Amino acid sequence: MIRVGIGGWNFAPWRGTFYPKGLRQADELRYAGEHLTTIEINGTFYRTQSAASFGKWRDETPDDFVFSVKGHRAVVNGRVLADAGDAIAWFYGSGILALGDKLGPVLWQFAPYRKFDPADFGAFLALLPKEREGRRMRHVVEVRNESFLVPEFVDLLRRHEVAVVYADSDDYPAIADVTAPFAYMRLQRTAEDIDTGYASADLDRWADRASAFAAGRAPEDLVRFHPDPPPEVPRDVYVYMIAGAKVRAPAAAMAMIERVG
Repeated sequence: MIRVGIGGWNFAPWRGTFYPKGLRQADELRYAGEHLTTIEINGTFYRTQSAASFGKWRDETPDDFVFSVKGHRAVVNGRVLADAGDAIAWFYGSGILALGDKLGPVLWQFAPYRKFDPADFGAFLALLPKEREGRRMRHVVEVRNESFLVPEFVDLLRRHEVAVVYADSDDYPAIADVTAPFAYMRLQRTAEDIDTGYASADLDRWADRASAFAAGRAPEDLVRFHPDPPPEVPRDVYVYMIAGAKVRAPAAAMAMIERVG
């Protein structure tokens, strides 16, 4: 399944552009859930939320809706990633499991200064839980240093079945290698002077790329760093309209949903 959404749902400029005028702020998540298929929760990078909050969000969205959750900075900003076991356990115990079946991938986002250390990064990947409360956990990493652009990094991710973010960004490296049973895209070039954020032709291309990922292939027009292609098996795909002209993110996501069906 290809899911498309935005980052968060509380953003004042969306009131009157995405959210109808007069819609209560308390009803915004419910409205977003009716028009999108996923949301990336970013605030958890800075502070945890209660299980009660996650449970409320779970109950306000449709049955087939999914949230991705950004892992806390306390996990990813430590000097030695191999020592992050306690922080990972703390984060998983903080309340996110209350999302139940609506918990999608957990995104671990690394700062640009973090360089690829195969032993340390491999130890971190080994710490990520494979399951919690009988549910299989999905993990995705976003790396922002060019030292990761090597086949050895792709091998590590494949060994642990952890996905890597494909970032459509002016600032961060893009990696299109498929490394997990799902793919994760963060599209960051929305433009305010385009009603749908991305031009129609660009949305068509991104929809084709998402469909290629869903079919188990790496899109041929995106750069990979490992010579070996992934097994061609169907994969879930998560696409988020993030950053850029944020006011256009919901329109871009809905336009993408129209294309991927």
